[in-house]
Amino acid sequence: MEKTVVELFAGVGGFRVGLNHITGFDENGRAIENGEWNFVWANQWEPSTKVQHAFDCYCKRFGNENHSNVDISLVNKSDIPNHTLLVGGFPCQDYSVARTLSGEKGIEGKKGVLFWEIAKILEVKQPPFVLLENVDRLLKSPSTKRGRDFGIMLRTFHDYGYNVEWRVINAADYGFAQRRRRVYIFAWQRTTRYNNVITESVLEDIVLSEGIFAKAFPIDIEAIERNKKREYCIGRKNYKDRVIMTKKFHETFENAGVMIEGDVWTKKVQSLLIQFTPLRDILDKQSNLEKYVLTEKQINQFKDLRDSKKKKRTRPDGSTYTYSEGAMSPYDSLDLPGRTMLTSEASINRSTHIIFDENFQKLRFITPIEAERMQNFPDDWTKTDMPEKRRYFMMGNALVTGIIAQLEYFISNIVNDE
Repeated sequence: MEKTVVELFAGVGGFRVGLNHITGFDENGRAIENGEWNFVWANQWEPSTKVQHAFDCYCKRFGNENHSNVDISLVNKSDIPNHTLLVGGFPCQDYSVARTLSGEKGIEGKKGVLFWEIAKILEVKQPPFVLLENVDRLLKSPSTKRGRDFGIMLRTFHDYGYNVEWRVINAADYGFAQRRRRVYIFAWQRTTRYNNVITESVLEDIVLSEGIFAKAFPIDIEAIERNKKREYCIGRKNYKDRVIMTKKFHETFENAGVMIEGDVWTKKVQSLLIQFTPLRDILDKQSNLEKYVLTEKQINQFKDLRDSKKKKRTRPDGSTYTYSEGAMSPYDSLDLPGRTMLTSEASINRSTHIIFDENFQKLRFITPIEAERMQNFPDDWTKTDMPEKRRYFMMGNALVTGIIAQLEYFISNIVNDE
């Protein structure tokens, strides 16, 4: 089976950096790809922005052949090339529900509509393997009906002929320089050789030892013996279709699990910890660091933002409640991994990283290069024509490419065996 890939919501190319173990680029700015994966098509579109900075960065690093800058909902899915692996970190603000319009074509989204574009590709192109990334709260969405959205996603995979494994991975647990917790979803067609091999194991063993995530990111088995396992069916014998699931489904998905033929097994697991990379080890020594030093005004602003606080807020129904936040350290420890980087990085925001530079004894923002290192991108990956503020945004929107690189070895072996 050929190692061909389609990358959706490609951003600045995180999946490609990981799968092809990219560590730099040549004098023309073109990425030096060290892997065997052939990216036959990619799509990146930022709505409501005049300049497509992420798309331009991707083209700078990989060329613009086979790279689409069109709203994915407008793309004819039949025109997408055949491929072995579909990858993407799909937008995560909200997830749609199924509603009756005209059979199964009545699935329509709100903010999370883009998952249904993935579903259309599954239906039309039937890629043998799928690897997706999202925020871990996906497993609990929406707050009013925990687990419904992820359950519908699993049922969608099931209806289109796939089995699925998932795992929440904190990058810092496995040696990386950021405490970034994300859910990774690996799906495969039930017609693959891999399916025949993996389904020889019971569901529990797939999650704890035999599946792709347990092999790439080992689990501390002894630590989870008393954790409750959950088992249920999301197939047709319990739910006629996704419309019924939308109305009735409400189950708990733990941070690891598997679905085989509609049967779900899920359990809270604990990482078998590997020594993390502290911020100290990724500090930038080449940029003009004085540029990132905080002014007295900024220091005071961050002090206020990071202090504990209680505020009265009003709900939509007019009732009030007290919102409280605990105090944060005045700056981030260099002896720990960074916190989860957001798209607001380097702005005056509570979540922004502030470090104490020991060389000139001043507080400063992290540099764009340090932001890239937190996500395991090559230095200056986003130094194209985009403003510096957008460089931080791109990294806050990206994934830890080292996680994908670690999974690549196992996915590659699976594809080679087909």
